[in-house]
Amino acid sequence: MAPIRVTLIFVLVAISTVLHVVPLLMVAVIKALLPIDRVRKASNRVLTGIAESWIGINSWVVGRFSRTRFEVRQDGILQRDGHYLVLANHQSWVDIIVLQKVFNRRIPLLRFFLKRELFWVPLLGLAWWALDFPFMGRHTPKQIARRPELAGRDIEATRRACEKFREIPVSIMNFVEGTRFTPAKHAKQGSPYRHLLKPKSGGVAFVLDAMGQGLHAILDITIAYPAGRPSMMDLMADRVPVIQVQVRQRAIPVDLLGGDYKNDRAFRIRFQRWINSLWLEKDQDLAALLGDEVHRD
Repeated sequence: MAPIRVTLIFVLVAISTVLHVVPLLMVAVIKALLPIDRVRKASNRVLTGIAESWIGINSWVVGRFSRTRFEVRQDGILQRDGHYLVLANHQSWVDIIVLQKVFNRRIPLLRFFLKRELFWVPLLGLAWWALDFPFMGRHTPKQIARRPELAGRDIEATRRACEKFREIPVSIMNFVEGTRFTPAKHAKQGSPYRHLLKPKSGGVAFVLDAMGQGLHAILDITIAYPAGRPSMMDLMADRVPVIQVQVRQRAIPVDLLGGDYKNDRAFRIRFQRWINSLWLEKDQDLAALLGDEVHRD
């Protein structure tokens, strides 16, 4: 049954994607051609509604043809019209499906910072552009050392994106580790955490600086796969028995707003210590969610 199940999910999600992306692009073009405040606000509401319908149908399709059980633990009350910074660990592309299923229509539409190369993904790249997902360059430390202006471009892109986000309810998504967890990456980093890679605090700092008081809370998300890190094929083939999600709502530390992360070394160290403390707690939460069975793998 697995090949039939995978084929059905793939075909239905592909049809859903085409049916949603076409009107999404039409509305985005109208928004771009008529830069009138009233038109822009109305377009943003329509674009969000289309995206949420797309996510809802895709989530239903995956749920209809798989028996994966979602176990969600949450503190705090989520707001449909809030402004959130969402921080999460990252293990698999399945993480995105999980986040969308758990939070769709419960908080504002999740917006991800994407690698610039993803703009060229057929249909999806244009859809992400239409929804104002920020596209960022990915530069190595050596490249930035040779051309410091590269780092400045990403900071400016972050600021431009956040300026747009001030006008609408938004959930700005950040996978703080910067890449998906693998044992090889974990060993190469010499990570001090059992189940996590080292967090990268720069992106979080730039969002907090650009949004200022515009954000009202942080959603700290821990995603656990007790049966092991799955691939998208595992999810579609019904090989993921359970997914655990823990949601902690945190206040934004007032003393971390308005600092100069790039040029103020003392502030940067204080900010990194705060992120590291979050990650230490997340590592403990993840160990508790996974249990000893996964620890032995």
